[in-house]
Amino acid sequence: MMLSISNITKTFNPGTVNAKTAIENLSLQVEKGDFITVIGANGAGKSTLFGAISGVFFTDSGRIVLDGVDITLMPEHKRSKTIGRLFQDPMRGSAPGMSIEENLALVAHRGGWLSRISKKDKTDFRERLSLLNMGLEDRMSQPVGLLSGGQRQALTLLMATINPPKLLLLDEHTAALDPATAEKVLELTRKIVEENGLTCMMITHNMQSALDLGNRTIMMNNGNIVFDTCGEERKGLTISDLLIKFKDKVGSELTTDRILLS
Repeated sequence: MMLSISNITKTFNPGTVNAKTAIENLSLQVEKGDFITVIGANGAGKSTLFGAISGVFFTDSGRIVLDGVDITLMPEHKRSKTIGRLFQDPMRGSAPGMSIEENLALVAHRGGWLSRISKKDKTDFRERLSLLNMGLEDRMSQPVGLLSGGQRQALTLLMATINPPKLLLLDEHTAALDPATAEKVLELTRKIVEENGLTCMMITHNMQSALDLGNRTIMMNNGNIVFDTCGEERKGLTISDLLIKFKDKVGSELTTDRILLS
């Protein structure tokens, strides 16, 4: 088991009029090599779940174990050594004033990068960048701040996986991109996850992507998992099926204000 989450709960602003229970008694078991897509309406608890896993905050109760190690009370900076995370904003995850090769060196050497990037590093970075098919291998000395949103998100994905993490968390990492670029980054995601055998969880607002990518889909509502499907059952599902499943489990329609249904 790569990730074991047992009965976690998180309430923000407890004891005040603004108290909000974002996750309640949630449990989830993730096998090594799982690629799980996570869907749900705004406020369902998706990003809060990722925050709990990555250590942005400690949960009020419950237990989180990653690859046999209890990380429930482990600080975020220590978890980041084995957990990679991408966000919706392409501007996060890379340093705009540093060059492409400097950003890659920073993560390749786990923060202890040398003032001089070796010839071997440059060759390795060039090969990795060429796989993105964005021409970045010919712009390695340019500042990251000059890249487009799609280029920067692809670079951030490469940075998050250059030292393959035990768990990769993708928090709507294509939501801010135009449809064509988003499709390209999703295909790149699928390729990198598959080739490295990564265990991955991906929040998406695109229902079709949730069914097309990975091997398992979970649906969240009001801080818990209401539907979890994989295998043959998942292969035959359509978006309409997901909406019906949600209504059956929750008793109301799925709020689709930010969800793409095509």
